[in-house]
Amino acid sequence: MSEGDDRDSYRTVASAARASFEVRGSEFIGHVRPVESAEAAEAFIEEVRSEYGDATHNVPAYRVRADPFREYSSDDGEPSGSAGKPALNVLQGQELENVAVVVTRYYGGTNLGVGGLVSAYGQAVKDAVDAAGTTEREPHERFAATVAYDDSGTVRGVLDSADVEYEADYGEDVQFVVSVPVADAAGLRDRLRSATSGRVTIEAR
Repeated sequence: MSEGDDRDSYRTVASAARASFEVRGSEFIGHVRPVESAEAAEAFIEEVRSEYGDATHNVPAYRVRADPFREYSSDDGEPSGSAGKPALNVLQGQELENVAVVVTRYYGGTNLGVGGLVSAYGQAVKDAVDAAGTTEREPHERFAATVAYDDSGTVRGVLDSADVEYEADYGEDVQFVVSVPVADAAGLRDRLRSATSGRVTIEAR
């Protein structure tokens, strides 16, 4: 496991996905999405709860690489330990990180019992993860590089040549919010400072 070191590569889902099935009249829908933070995981959970507001239960779980490492699950009204923990167990068992899931249940009129719920909620997460596929990711860090307009072309040129993701915000100054693999971050910051003769202001995001 790489929970201790943010520099390690990690496994996560390759894309957002959804999978559904029925058990004795109850419909289970597993939703999964890669996320970069606990805030993004919470936002995804709220999005699903809003879209499926008429469901009997929307059971969330997530694992996020942060300082400290974050894990969360809730049974959302199902019997204690029958829903959130089985969902989280699948993510733990597959060693997935930076991933959020929600299992939506529409009750079909037949009680499944705790064992049946554990099985169904776990299966819903497995199916959603299978539909999404998994991938190895390098951890990234984000920083903001702010310069005057005169230096903005130089900074854009450095970022383009480094082939990193960034967004530019043109206000009084120009701010580039950059996402770069952790292993390359220090070198890129040095290049930006050198290219602008130290006129760039760099802040962690």
